Amino acid sequence: MCPLTSNANHGEGRTCIITRRACFSSSHLYWLPELSAKENASSFGACSLSPGHGHNYELIVSMVGQLNEYGMVLNLSDVKHAIKKEVTSQLDFHFLNQTWPEFDLSQSQGSLPTTERLVQVIWKRLQPHLPILSLRLYENPQLWADYKGNSMNAYLTVQTHFAAAHRLAREDLSQQKNDEIFGKCARPNGHGHNYLVDITVKGSIDPRTGMICDLSKLQKIIDDLIVEKYDHTFLNKDIPHFSNCVPTAENIALHISDELNLPIKSLGAQLHKVKLQESPNNAAE
Repeated sequence: MCPLTSNANHGEGRTCIITRRACFSSSHLYWLPELSAKENASSFGACSLSPGHGHNYELIVSMVGQLNEYGMVLNLSDVKHAIKKEVTSQLDFHFLNQTWPEFDLSQSQGSLPTTERLVQVIWKRLQPHLPILSLRLYENPQLWADYKGNSMNAYLTVQTHFAAAHRLAREDLSQQKNDEIFGKCARPNGHGHNYLVDITVKGSIDPRTGMICDLSKLQKIIDDLIVEKYDHTFLNKDIPHFSNCVPTAENIALHISDELNLPIKSLGAQLHKVKLQESPNNAAE
């Protein structure tokens, strides 16, 4: 706590980033009128089933500015009211397809209210009122989108998990030397982790589908190439790449990115980042 003295505003004029969290519950439906029922089902799966489905959305608004004489970038009460007026009051307990004109599919410019398209439209609503640096919108804890105001470009992250064991050791070194380098992680019989993997793709949002890429195909690539391959394995012995490469969190993240790069590119998106969390205390990107 800063004492209230003549120096209380010593940070005035310095730049700071602040964040504000807001939540709303909405439903949506993935259905394009120009497609047949079969084509919609093929493209969007269960998300095309009428009357739609809902989510508890979480919005994180990051803002940047200089500190004023009161030690604030913005009055948080003003921030709260701006977000409520421009976003949450309009979306909370509403059907997204019928809220904002950007989601009116009867218009040629209308698109589906996907997570990445929704965060982009929210930016458009908030930008005149707040000095936004970036937005993050969680559709659920395993799926979220980021937007930074860069035209049609956005980021979509899918989180998945697998359980695996590994041993950190180099075969060309003695056990004593491996113990010195890797500590308990070099014990001969290995140890296990419940890994969390965040896979972030980057790309332009399709003006009609509202998607960076086909989400169901992206999920299948991740499930087939990562989850099914890595889950319940002993990495050193079951994954050929790690027979002569120490399966540290860093090396696992790098190898996953190598395996996903081209398949994701085939979807029309770009792999932006892989984050591997080995434990609550240890992660690599």
